Amino acid sequence: MTVVLFPDMSDEKKLTPMLAQYRSLKARFPDAILLFRLGDFYETFEADAKTCARELELVLTHRSFAKGVRLPMAGVPHHHVQAYIAKLIDKGFKVALVEQLEDPKKVKRLVKREVVRVITPGTVVEDALLKSKSDNYLAAISFQAEASNVKRESSNVKRETSNVKRETSNVIYGLAFIDLSTGEFATTQIEGVDAQSKLFDELERVQASELILPPALANDETFVGRINAIRAARISPLSERAFQEDEARRVLQEHFRVNTLHAFGCEELPFAICAAGAALHYLQNNQPAALTPNPSPNNRERGEMPLQHLNHLWTYSLETYMTLDAATRRNLELTSPLTPLPSLHSGQALQGEGKTARSLFGVLDHTETAMGARLLKRWIHQPLLDLEQIHLRQGAVAELHRDAFLRADIRKLLDGLYDVERLVGRLGFGAANARDLIGLKRALLRIPKIKARLQDAQSEKLRALNQELDELRDVLETIDRALVDDPPILIKEGGLIKENFDPTLDELRDGAAEGKAWLAALEEKERKRTGIKTLRVRYNEVFGFFIEAPRRDAKLIPKEYERRATISHAERYVTQELKAREQTILATQDRVKDLEYELFVNVRREVASHAARLQTAARILAQLDALGSLAEAAARYNYVQPMVDDDAVIEIHEGRHPVVERFLRDGEFFVPNNALLDRDNQRVIILTGPNMSGKSVFIRQIALIVLMAQIGSFVPASYARIGLTDRIFTRVGASDDIAQGRSTFLVEMSETSHILHHATPRSLIVLDEVGRGTSTYDGISLAWAIAEELHNLVGAKTLFATHYHEMTQLPQSPSIIEHGGAVKNFTMAVQERDNNVIFLRQVIEGGAEKSFGIHVAQLAGLPSRVIARANEVLHNLEQERDGERESGRAGERESGRAGERESERARDESVENVRRNVPTDEAQYAISNTRYTTAREERAVYDARVEAWRNVLREISDVDIANMTPVQALVLLNEMQQRISVLEDKTNPRI
Repeated sequence: MTVVLFPDMSDEKKLTPMLAQYRSLKARFPDAILLFRLGDFYETFEADAKTCARELELVLTHRSFAKGVRLPMAGVPHHHVQAYIAKLIDKGFKVALVEQLEDPKKVKRLVKREVVRVITPGTVVEDALLKSKSDNYLAAISFQAEASNVKRESSNVKRETSNVKRETSNVIYGLAFIDLSTGEFATTQIEGVDAQSKLFDELERVQASELILPPALANDETFVGRINAIRAARISPLSERAFQEDEARRVLQEHFRVNTLHAFGCEELPFAICAAGAALHYLQNNQPAALTPNPSPNNRERGEMPLQHLNHLWTYSLETYMTLDAATRRNLELTSPLTPLPSLHSGQALQGEGKTARSLFGVLDHTETAMGARLLKRWIHQPLLDLEQIHLRQGAVAELHRDAFLRADIRKLLDGLYDVERLVGRLGFGAANARDLIGLKRALLRIPKIKARLQDAQSEKLRALNQELDELRDVLETIDRALVDDPPILIKEGGLIKENFDPTLDELRDGAAEGKAWLAALEEKERKRTGIKTLRVRYNEVFGFFIEAPRRDAKLIPKEYERRATISHAERYVTQELKAREQTILATQDRVKDLEYELFVNVRREVASHAARLQTAARILAQLDALGSLAEAAARYNYVQPMVDDDAVIEIHEGRHPVVERFLRDGEFFVPNNALLDRDNQRVIILTGPNMSGKSVFIRQIALIVLMAQIGSFVPASYARIGLTDRIFTRVGASDDIAQGRSTFLVEMSETSHILHHATPRSLIVLDEVGRGTSTYDGISLAWAIAEELHNLVGAKTLFATHYHEMTQLPQSPSIIEHGGAVKNFTMAVQERDNNVIFLRQVIEGGAEKSFGIHVAQLAGLPSRVIARANEVLHNLEQERDGERESGRAGERESGRAGERESERARDESVENVRRNVPTDEAQYAISNTRYTTAREERAVYDARVEAWRNVLREISDVDIANMTPVQALVLLNEMQQRISVLEDKTNPRI
């Protein structure tokens, strides 16, 4: 006999009715994993079964469904389905949930089944599938390039895609995102020559779980590749029609029941409208009312209107917030560390220990609620540019910081508060259960206490929040009047509704109680009649009601008892009297359950009708929590309120790195440092010093302090004055971008290029070791030219950490002096004692004289013979350099001023060439090997032998010990030994 594992879809005669039903549903959702309810299990079949067996580690079985038809299947228990759905969603799958719409016990035909929910990474509302402290966004991107360059006809996708790749400078993007679990709905329009760069920076912030794209973008491998580099989100293509403006407007206007979109601020932003409309279209077509070919008209009557909590569209501009590009968000470790390492604390773990602990968010997060934590994270990613808003937040934080009793009381009232934001999402989907509503009731009961505690608040922000906070007494009364205080999780099994809430229910309950009393009386009567003291009247879904007696008492059983079943220790019987009452009792119980469910749905619908008010209250409670968290961090960690103004000055006294200071080993202390950046005298700081001396920590802590000030937080310092900063750029470290074929150096130059093209005089720039990825002189030349560009033309406040000691000559450069001379040298203080080096972590004025790279290599454990040889080579090189410098001085005196002018002219030309040839982000380019050398440096160029030794020493100096594995260290050591051996063979014996 031939066994068919995957029978032809068209051969329906071979299929059982159940399998035909499954195939019919699967045909409507071919791209989804279909979880098919079958009794107490959710089953998958055919290809879905193989996928689930592989991804969920389930046992793959086979079952015969017709003659010669045997199909693979894999299932999960219904009470564990949420956990398995979570795993599938986390892996990026789309899940279609098929439920039984009828009670199998009440029908003798095939049970009706339907897809009741389509779940994708961006459409999750269930708590079990979400991270409590992170938003879960579904995003949509619309775009339009110049008509002459991009054809938008969907029939020619290949041609369209190629045009999108070629033309990026004139593209306008729309970006919309929705958190379905909370009802947040926002949109923006991004345009200009750097629109694509801004788009990806915003996607880095949003971190969408799923992206809706038009065909042209969905088929653009480069575009999708850049999205995946940010986060491996699910890409869901949508028809071109859904992104057209007329269709998008129609969808939005019908949903919000308005004639124009003026009230939402996007009426004149067509691409923002297109993105928002497409996102809403996608959601509408993945909800129960749209999933059924012939939707039931009573969805609205049952209160199950899935998107009613999307009641407002927020239109925002990127210019409202400080610009933080993707590299800066990562390098400053705002919400997650670059390298998640175990805690160095020997004592208690820092709050939030885990993936986010070693981040700014991990340090500042002392929130008491999940919605407060999510809001704080958004604040960190969106520092304010509005001084008034900054000062309002500061005022609230200051009052909570100053009044410890107020802070403690508010935090206690918020402690463990139900996640009202996400409850609203479940209400909208008809997914909230009775315990959710009781959780809401308990949250609402705290609001009057919060309002009373804030009644005497002094800060304008706290007073405004208190005034706006709605007690929602009518909603509280609705829940309190209807639901018991400790309801069961299941909402269809009764036990939800209070007595005296509904007269009909009370009558039915009385009838059900009579039935229970009759059963109890029957049990007692039969015990007396038979003399069997352990006789019981029991019930199960297979046999209904029955009498159970021990097998040892079989001789005492009356003749009229009819045996139903035998189990190991007892016999089960029925009587005509019991059978006569069974249907009445069960019918009454079923009517009680059905009516309780109906009443609960009505209560849920009534609560859901207040979604907008609930969302406003949740937003205010989240703000109070986030403000309290900032105040708590300030109190615990000795932060100070910064002065934030419109001047171009950043002045910090005794500043500290907020994250590093929290993770010091026992016995260590953080060395604070001062910093001053202004427009006229100290615009660019050249910071030199050895590895491990604290340069990177210092420059990053300045950036973090500025960012903290502009989210309204106190800062780790004894005094801080922060001039409003429009952008923070960081160029800190780099790695290969293998996927796009870009080397470490090319990545570094790309990031630096982005800074040079987008920084303004209001920006703060943090550069760490720019130029180290190429040869020494190329690196120095580029570092010098970049620093001059930032000082002379960009005018941004810049912290420039470097190992190139030649950079300390920059303040004396005629070009720098000509443009105001606002470059200053600083270095990390080092103390040498008995051939040992002590890093003091103190920033002092001046330049470094040594790199101490060999000392760092010794700390890393390089063999003593390598260290000894390196010291010998260094000594010889320094002697040779000193001799060449002396001859260079004599040559300079002979060359006179003419040589100096020629050198200056050549340098200026080199700087201008580098500036002019710095590429845009979108261009494909090669970095030129422009070199800048003064007349003195040209005469001091070492030959290939000396250069080779210096490269070895510099590579040893640049070793990042903290981020090397033991294997990597051994590989590096072996490579260095081989290179030193070769150099010793081929170079002059005097080296």
